[in-house]
Amino acid sequence: MKISVLMENTALSPEFACEHGLSLYIETQAGKILFDTGKSGLFLKNAHLMGINLAQVDFAILSHGHFDHGGGLMSFMQVNQKAPIYMHEKAFGEHFSKRERNDNGLFPIGIDPLIKNSPRLQMLKGDFSVGKGLLLFSAVPGQKLQSQSNKNLLRREGEQLVPDPFFHEQNLIISEGDKNILISGCAHRGIVNILEQAVHLAGSPMDAVVGGFHLSSPSRGTTESDETIEAIARALLDWPTRYYTCHCTGLEPYEKLKKLMGDQIEYVQAGKELIFQ
Repeated sequence: MKISVLMENTALSPEFACEHGLSLYIETQAGKILFDTGKSGLFLKNAHLMGINLAQVDFAILSHGHFDHGGGLMSFMQVNQKAPIYMHEKAFGEHFSKRERNDNGLFPIGIDPLIKNSPRLQMLKGDFSVGKGLLLFSAVPGQKLQSQSNKNLLRREGEQLVPDPFFHEQNLIISEGDKNILISGCAHRGIVNILEQAVHLAGSPMDAVVGGFHLSSPSRGTTESDETIEAIARALLDWPTRYYTCHCTGLEPYEKLKKLMGDQIEYVQAGKELIFQ
C-alpha cells in the first residue's frame, strides 16, 4: 500500500504546489483511490510531478463538505471520466465559517453545488464498504477532545444557522494483509473519538493514522490549548500506532505533539510518499 500526499498546506520542496487543503492518492490491492482534492486543481500538478495518472483512479472519496477538501472535484472529473465519487448525503448544503470577511462575519466554505448534478456521485448515509478491505464510516459516538474551533463552523438547517455537528464527515479504514490504516480528512469529530471507533469497527488497533487533527484555525490565527493538545497526545500514545498528520493540525500544535510523542508522530507535506508493507 502506498499513500502519496498530493496537496497539503506546505510542500517538501519548491517544485510542489501547496495550499490550505488536503488531497491523498492511495494505491491498495482493491484499487486506486483519491481521498479529497484540496481547494483547487493544484493537486493535479503535484500528481504529474509524482508520476501519478489520475485518469486511472478507480474511485474518489470526499471526507466532508468543505471547500478545502472538495474544491478540486470539478478538476478531477475533467481528467477522470469514470470514477464514482463517494460522499455523505449531508456534505452538500450551506456551510459557513465565522470570520470578519464580509458584512455579517460569515464566510461560505461549502463545495460547489453544481457538482450535485453529476451522475457519478454516490451519496452515502452510514458505514459503507467501497471495496475489499475498504470501509467508510461516518458515525462517531465519542465526544472527547473535539476542536473548540468547531464552534465557529456553521451549517444551515432550514432557516437557521446552527453549529455543524459534522455528521457529513467520513473516515476510511484500509485493511490490507496484516495492516489497518485509518485515513481522516480533518477529524472534526475528534481524532481520539474517530480512532476509537475505527478500532471498534476493525476489531484491532490501527497500525497508522494519516490525516488532519484540526488543532488550529488559520482564519483566526488560533490553536487548541496546551492542555487539550497534551490530553490528545496522551490518548494517542495509548495505542501502538504511527501518526502521520498534516493540514488542519497546524505546525505549532504539531511541534507540541512531537515533543510529547517523539517518533510516533510525523508531519507529512505535499510530495511525501508513505509505503506500508
